[in-house]
Amino acid sequence: MTQPKFASRAAWEQANLLMQPVFIRVLDNLRKAIERSPWKSTYRNDPIWPEGVSAETQQQVLKLQQQLTTATAEDAPALQAELSRLPQPHPGYVLCLEHQTHQVNIDLWQLCYQVCFRNYSPILSLADSVLVEVDTSLLDDTGDVDWQQLDAKTAQLVEQIFASLPAVS
Repeated sequence: MTQPKFASRAAWEQANLLMQPVFIRVLDNLRKAIERSPWKSTYRNDPIWPEGVSAETQQQVLKLQQQLTTATAEDAPALQAELSRLPQPHPGYVLCLEHQTHQVNIDLWQLCYQVCFRNYSPILSLADSVLVEVDTSLLDDTGDVDWQQLDAKTAQLVEQIFASLPAVS
């Protein structure tokens, strides 16, 4: 998954201000929708690696992280030092919905990007040259988060997602 690209530092700062509130509202609206639906949900953490990190390096990092979880107090510093020299993944979150024989996976970062940015499409985001544009309607006149606008946009997007799920009986 490619990371959003910004036209300016100001756009990055606006997105930085919005992303945590967006993530919180996305999770809350998903929770509400799941509670009203027959779909069962689980969350999965899929690491997102920086571009160019080889499969071997990824495996090495994951192995060291696993070793660190059971390392003794004497071994932990050496493992941490080795990990600090290697590229680290960012957490990627996936909502897994399941009902009967249907299974749907929703990338939560992509969903947050759709809320945070104007006319954002996960398909368009794969192109390296596409710049994102922050949806400034989610900010009030003082530049702070407009919680009502944020809630309305998030609820509408989550509603669209659940409306597009396979029909269940």
